[in-house]
Amino acid sequence: MNYYSLNKKAPNTSFKDAVIKGLAPDKGLYFPESITPLPKSFFETIDNLSHSEIAFTAIKQFVSPDIPEDVLKTIIEETLSFDFPIVKLNENISTLELFHGPTMAFKDVGARFMARCLGYFNTNNTNEVTVLVATSGDTGGAVANGFLGVKGVNVVILYPSGKVSDIQEKQLTTLGQNISALEVDGVFDDCQDMVKRAFLDEELTSKMQLTSANSINVARWLPQLFYFMFAYKQLHNKHKEIVFSVPSGNFGNICAGMMAQQLGLPIKHFIAANNENNVVTEFLATEHYNPKPSVQTISNAMDVGNPSNFIRIQEIYNNNFKALKNNLSSYSFTDDETRKALKEIYDDYGYIADPHGAVGYLGAKAYLKNNSNAHCVFLETAHPTKFLDVVEDVISKTVELPAQIEAVMDKKKKSIEISTYDELKSFLLSRN
Repeated sequence: MNYYSLNKKAPNTSFKDAVIKGLAPDKGLYFPESITPLPKSFFETIDNLSHSEIAFTAIKQFVSPDIPEDVLKTIIEETLSFDFPIVKLNENISTLELFHGPTMAFKDVGARFMARCLGYFNTNNTNEVTVLVATSGDTGGAVANGFLGVKGVNVVILYPSGKVSDIQEKQLTTLGQNISALEVDGVFDDCQDMVKRAFLDEELTSKMQLTSANSINVARWLPQLFYFMFAYKQLHNKHKEIVFSVPSGNFGNICAGMMAQQLGLPIKHFIAANNENNVVTEFLATEHYNPKPSVQTISNAMDVGNPSNFIRIQEIYNNNFKALKNNLSSYSFTDDETRKALKEIYDDYGYIADPHGAVGYLGAKAYLKNNSNAHCVFLETAHPTKFLDVVEDVISKTVELPAQIEAVMDKKKKSIEISTYDELKSFLLSRN
């Protein structure tokens, strides 16, 4: 499989080079040259397949021939070493729990998959790769954990000071080894702008190989399509149309779901559930795409004012607004509405959600008002204990810490404070 730049001003390249480069030379996101649907029989017999078998069949066309099938099977087995259960709330709403991995966030799958791909590509490579990543919350911890100790890879994570939860901060600042955390005086968009500027800086890129582990990287983004197939396996016998409500920030997760649909997965519709960072909600209402500075919310991983992956979504639909709108609804919710949803989910169903899942739940409820025959699955993207201050305050209950969280609570934070791009550049050059 080859990949092309969505800016259409760079040569097409292999999966391997797309992963190592992260962005194309013209700074466009990479997109696969073709998508070959899977046979209908695959979905008809999906009950007979393991998660690893489903994932292997779904992803192999996108990585071949750069990763041999036996290596790919090992990568997938190591990536999917935890479960993805569906929890039913009522006849029309379920949640897909994506937080059973090592950092208790959905990004564990993409980070682990990408780390293992990059590790394979570096097996006989003496050149080091620097993974430069901005995080609004869970990406940092997942990337840090996934790449910890990977040969020939250094990881530099930028995060906004005071705008990630205490547990999220611990997960990305306490590992050491090949992981460095830079605490930025600003918001997530400032972190992301610095990362993008670094990729454009020829003085930097001439001296070091930079790549990204945000969902702009194809190896971080594409494995997220697995979730939707795992959910379909558990739900398709309900004989209802399956709709996914996805808490959406940088739009990588929902875009991966749309790729699963392109492969033939029988999904009826998608819901992009936004917090007050609602550029896509407004686009679907007005047909005007107007990125704007992000605002801070209690669902902080979605605090993105200019979602990188939305250009991939537009590519899937050939920039046809009507076709996109037929397959995607979007709703935006305030922090007050999110808190009320957290309480409602707990009071009515005895289920403890996190703020991002609560936004997904609200999206599902909004869609069901006019589509009562659907079964909506909202993605529970992070364990609620990662947002203890919000969750415990709303439900008036102490939430027990899982082992993965307890393991980092007493570790010492180690970060470097920066406030400008020049400070980031100086740090990177000093490590080269």
